[in-house]
Amino acid sequence: MTLAFVLNGHAVELDISVGDARADVGVGSADDTRSRMPVAPTMRLLDLLREGYGLTGTKEGCGEGECGACAVLIDGVLVNSCLVMVGQLHGFTVTSIEGLPESDPLVASFARCGATQCGICIPGMVLAARALLDRCPEPSLDTVRDALAGNLCRCTGYTRIYAAVLDAAQTAGAPTSRNTK
Repeated sequence: MTLAFVLNGHAVELDISVGDARADVGVGSADDTRSRMPVAPTMRLLDLLREGYGLTGTKEGCGEGECGACAVLIDGVLVNSCLVMVGQLHGFTVTSIEGLPESDPLVASFARCGATQCGICIPGMVLAARALLDRCPEPSLDTVRDALAGNLCRCTGYTRIYAAVLDAAQTAGAPTSRNTK
């Protein structure tokens, strides 16, 4: 069976087979998403991204869907890729951190605000922020806090991360409310 979806703007076709999810991976690259490779339908999207396509920006933190380090967008909705099986992707569009354009205001804002820290949580944080700004271009501080609540950072407080999201909203042309209720 062939599974087809879009990954970071590129068409992907996978041969779905029965077997060890990890043993079937090993071909493909971030630049060659049209390649065909056999995978088990139960392989995690996280493993396909990292091991199958070399897209290592998506991190494994907890492996249980609790930390958000592996967050990606599927049809614009934030999901934890450690909880998504490859067999569920047919017909969907997946965006990993590598698929976010460098021109996205979040990229510059995270750097400008010093929000990058160690980098383990940041790809998931940035994609959570992108999902937020796509649905709410003028978020309040409380809205940003709520939107990023599923992404854990173990380095420090979240103040610079929140500031980066609000900065990106302003940079994109949306005046941002800094409501701190």
